[in-house]
Amino acid sequence: MRTTFTFHSAGQIIFGPGAVAQLGEVAGQLKLRRVLLVTDAMLVRAGIAEQVRSPLESAGVAVDVFDGGEPEPSLRVAEKCIVQARNCRPDGLIGLGGGSNMDLAKIAAAVLAHGGSPRDYVGESRVSGPVLPLICVPTTAGTGSEVTAASVLTDTDQQLKVGVLSNYLRPRVALVDPRLTLTCPPKVTADSGIDALTHAIEAYTAVDNATFPLPEGERSVYQGRHPLGDCLAEKAIQLIGQHLRQAVHHGNDLAAREGMALGALLAGLAFSNVGVAVVHALEYPIGGATHCSHGAGNGLLLPFVMRFNLPARVPEFARIAELLGENVSGLSQEERAERAIGAVERLKADIGIPGRLRELGVTEQQLRPFAEKAFGIKRILRVNPRPVTADDLHSILMTAL
Repeated sequence: MRTTFTFHSAGQIIFGPGAVAQLGEVAGQLKLRRVLLVTDAMLVRAGIAEQVRSPLESAGVAVDVFDGGEPEPSLRVAEKCIVQARNCRPDGLIGLGGGSNMDLAKIAAAVLAHGGSPRDYVGESRVSGPVLPLICVPTTAGTGSEVTAASVLTDTDQQLKVGVLSNYLRPRVALVDPRLTLTCPPKVTADSGIDALTHAIEAYTAVDNATFPLPEGERSVYQGRHPLGDCLAEKAIQLIGQHLRQAVHHGNDLAAREGMALGALLAGLAFSNVGVAVVHALEYPIGGATHCSHGAGNGLLLPFVMRFNLPARVPEFARIAELLGENVSGLSQEERAERAIGAVERLKADIGIPGRLRELGVTEQQLRPFAEKAFGIKRILRVNPRPVTADDLHSILMTAL
């Protein structure tokens, strides 16, 4: 494994209970006088938006609020956010919420800086330069969007989730306050948490950096597996294995919430440099068609893709079993690797993640079109440790049906 990788992150990471109180100071450091707070109506009603707004206004920062965020936001919702942003002319944006709200803030920051529409930036490296200053404040522990280079939106015309990838989208500041996740509902906690685990496992088992199959002349945010990504992914897997069940079933446990917030952050740092692979490629068309949450879709598919990739990553899966707390004493490496898949399946069941595609209303007739759409997402399929064909993708989906 070569070590000639480049590592990117948010400009600054602030982590810890009560960190939200630092927002006024952070805005001052960025010389922000007016910001657009991108969030949703639920967080406004819950008073969480006010917890962000208050320290900003106390520091003399004017705050406009876009509260039209929604799960798996569409390109149309992104356009609405951008219209409001253009009207209020902010110096910067704050994304508050889960990955959906943070991703809206990212695409708005890009369009305000460079013009056009969100659709113009779909794909890799189409954002040509710095975007408006962006602060991301997660209220879930899952997407890692507070540190990533991606904005994922839903193209309702194609019934497909599409990604905008550029290192310019990484926030200037990621402010992670685990207290903001204490009121996150159990289902959202489960869906976002299994999403974080998917990020960590796909990064930890990705194709090696030394053999990353990037065509000549192409640029990619993703680079394949490397030692720094491994360190981050290992710790993320361990933290999520320790804390996700407790966070789902006992949401007021701050220690569990803090463990999950850190695990999601580390997973975000890992996958946003290394990459994600087949799980995400398959989830994009399935999620676009069924409106299943991104995290639940990933979690459903994860063990089936792990099974497909197992022959290429036996030592890594054996290590994942240990990190998830499996008793592997006396087992061969192959047996340990099998235990990793079982551990993920049990975790899914314990937190209420759907087990089969049919539970989402998917039919066998839909599987081939899903596989064909997923096969077109080359930017993430090339991260997979095993080369994959459209027939392979169809077989995985048949197994998951």
